[in-house]
Formats: sequence, C-alpha cells, structure tokens
Amino acid sequence: MKKNPEIIQIINRLKKTYPKAKTALNFTSPLEILVATILSAQSTDKQINKVTLLLFKKYKTVKDYTEANLKEFEQDIKSTGFYHNKAKNIIGSAKLLLKHFNGAVPKTMDELVTLPGVARKTANIVLNNAYGIVVGIAVDTHVKRLSYRLGLTKNEDPVKIEQDLMALVPKADWGIFNSLLVEHGRNICDAKKPKCSECILSNICPKIGI
Repeated sequence: MKKNPEIIQIINRLKKTYPKAKTALNFTSPLEILVATILSAQSTDKQINKVTLLLFKKYKTVKDYTEANLKEFEQDIKSTGFYHNKAKNIIGSAKLLLKHFNGAVPKTMDELVTLPGVARKTANIVLNNAYGIVVGIAVDTHVKRLSYRLGLTKNEDPVKIEQDLMALVPKADWGIFNSLLVEHGRNICDAKKPKCSECILSNICPKIGI
C-alpha cells in the first residue's frame, strides 16, 4: 500500500493536470444522472451523452419512465449496449422511486442500492453529482485499472478496491478521485497502450501489470 504522503502527491499532480475534472455525463437533475449512470455500464460517456440528448427530451419525469413501453425503450437505448437489462433496470428503478420514494431519487447509499442496476459505483456517482454527498469512491474500470497499476490495491472486487482507496485517500478528495483517475485513464493510462513516457506519475508509479 502507498504511504499517505505519496497518495497526496498523486492526487495533487492529477489535480494540477486536470483542474476541471468532473463527470463527463450530461445531466440536469438527479433522475437524469441516475439514468445516465445506469446506461454508462460497459459503454462510453460520449456515447451515453448522444443517447441521452434525445432520451431526456422524450422521458422527462419518473412517471414517463414507469409508463415507457419496454420494447420501445430498448430501441431508444440500444446503442449503449446490454440494452435489455438496462431498460428493465431503468424502468424498474423508476417504479420503485414512485412506490417507495415519492418519485424522488434518494439521498442515501442504502436506499440507492435497492434500485435495480444500482450498485455502490452508480450510487456514489449519483450522490456526489446530484447532491454533493460523498460517502465513498466510485470504482469504475478506469479507477480499477489505475489503482492496481499504482499499487493502491491488490483486489479485483470493486467493493474491496473502494475500501482500500477510502483508507488511503483523504476524505476531502473522495468525491474528485474518480474523475481524476478517469481523466488520466482516458488521456494517458490506457488499458492496452499506457503512455508511461508522458505520464506525470511515472516516477512514483510502480507500473504493476504493465
């Protein structure tokens, strides 16, 4: 595990390099970031933003999603991949929001993870971006890959990786940590061809698995 001064150095360098780091998903409400994040699994934020540009005009309220025709909704989101499950999860989540939460997206981790298609990663992203509530660190594919390469975790399970990161990363940086690693993963630390010679973390990165 990294010692605390080193994780702070990692975070500071990333902040300096990506001063505007934030989620790339476009949204204007808690419901929209919930839907967009469920859609983003196994897809790119760029593709999701293309889909939601039209989707959010067609489905504006929780009730709109609950009344959606499943087959039609599947076609609306087909290009995001895994659209059968995503459609069921989104419509199912909307129905639970109406039934148990008065149509509002809940503000707690325990409540959010009761929704179909919502695990801790999605819940963390929704809480942080919709409400400014930070209770953990969202672990997506970029965070998983970079955390392992940087020697911040030896685990593969997202929940265990999150626990490792929460023990290392100062709580004040939990909210931004995902966005910083996502930016660096997209720009430099690619899954197949990492640009180590261009990396601002190169001299402190153990390059595990590279």
